[in-house]
Amino acid sequence: MNEISVFNPAAPSVEQAQPAPHSVEAEQQLLGAILTNNDIYDRVASIIQPHHFYEPVHQRIYETAAARIAKNNLASPVTLKAFLEDDEGLQELGGPAYLVRLAGAAISSFAARDYAQMIYDMAIRRELIDVGKDIADRAASMNVDSEPSEQIVEAEQKLYKLAEQGQSEQGFQSFLRAVTDAVNVANAAYQRDGGLAGVPTQLIDLDSKLGGLHKSDLLILAGRPSMGKTSLATNIAYNIAKSYKKGTRPDGSEGAIDGGVVGFFSLEMSAEQLAGRILAEASEISSHKIRQGDMTEEEFRRFVEAAKSLEACPLYIDDTAAIPISQLAARARRLKRTHGLDVLIVDYLQLIRGSSENRVQEIGEISMGLKAIAKELEIPVIALSQLSRQVENRDDKRPQLSDLRESGSIEQDADVVMFVYREEYYVGREEPSSDNLDKMAEWQDRMSAVHGMAEVIIGKQRHGPIGTVKLSFEAQFTRFGNLVRAFQQGADDY
Repeated sequence: MNEISVFNPAAPSVEQAQPAPHSVEAEQQLLGAILTNNDIYDRVASIIQPHHFYEPVHQRIYETAAARIAKNNLASPVTLKAFLEDDEGLQELGGPAYLVRLAGAAISSFAARDYAQMIYDMAIRRELIDVGKDIADRAASMNVDSEPSEQIVEAEQKLYKLAEQGQSEQGFQSFLRAVTDAVNVANAAYQRDGGLAGVPTQLIDLDSKLGGLHKSDLLILAGRPSMGKTSLATNIAYNIAKSYKKGTRPDGSEGAIDGGVVGFFSLEMSAEQLAGRILAEASEISSHKIRQGDMTEEEFRRFVEAAKSLEACPLYIDDTAAIPISQLAARARRLKRTHGLDVLIVDYLQLIRGSSENRVQEIGEISMGLKAIAKELEIPVIALSQLSRQVENRDDKRPQLSDLRESGSIEQDADVVMFVYREEYYVGREEPSSDNLDKMAEWQDRMSAVHGMAEVIIGKQRHGPIGTVKLSFEAQFTRFGNLVRAFQQGADDY
């Protein structure tokens, strides 16, 4: 062991007085263990990759051994000799005899994962140092094309990318652990009033159909323009945020025990416009009146009181236009880290930017990215989506899965697909001439039958039933509500 540890890299210069974090001895002993017992490679392959080794020679030894083991071939000093004996770096260390010395000083197999983790941690520290130097160099460079705000976003992306390393390779878990997780979910449903395992939207019939909004789910909320999909998303965000209560969960962790912290990416409307919609719903004052300033003194007082009551509401709005999916993910992570995050809403999917020039591939990248955010942050993600115009060409205007724009990837990645449909909108456009009294009477009957009603059509649900949920819709407040309750209140008035 002592013989190998005399590995003599070039002496550091004065500027590099403090060498980058590394442990040549740990690398040597782990490689020796793998060359002695190839089964050890399977225990450490999910932790380290060749680039995590500090010494380039060790990178090549590990890479060559891994390639042979992956093909079920033996990786030993003898078999690796043929592939590495002409390696200049290995020649400087004594040639193939160095491989023999590695195997001779191998550690016991039980310590292999500890050494692998040590090598990985030091590699991450080196990358952190590189990122820090890059941030400092770019900040010091007075480049007109590089704004400080852009540099901050790029720095965050690099740090988050670094933080993600090693998280995706979790590998298999035992069935016992999976069953335990499933029982915990069922227990949460059993303990919660109403039997919901997910976050309630406060829309009773929708919650009954979905079981609330479930962690790690991607929900697509689609509709044609003027159907009210943004209004419904805003209503859900407001309902969840205003119900927020923090406490100790059944598993002992701290977090939301009712409602939740909501992040809302509004790519189409400004934060001020979105806040206006929420205030219209909370104060029960027409959004048109609010925009025009046409309010009575009593209405304005009610509006201010509603605004005060919402000050502490944990609803965070980001209205950056045309945001790339990578930045959206980074900002969602930052929100969860700083304020917590229980539900994420994106309005709307087609306004996010991807990296591909092909539109279909770009939409696929975006939908996969949103699903990845849901799984990584363990939150439900609601993404709004536009529908194609082919809906308008049918007699029955109720949307279907095939109406989703670039539907293949969206439909595939989504756990739930919902459509907002208001027949009142279409019937209203068919108003006949006032000269034809019979048609006018028939049209008025149809309008009265569908007035103030909306449908949420669940076209896909991976873990539950599909079907239609009916809601009330108050256009002046842009508010969806529970239709059953509205009828009950009307009956109570009589």
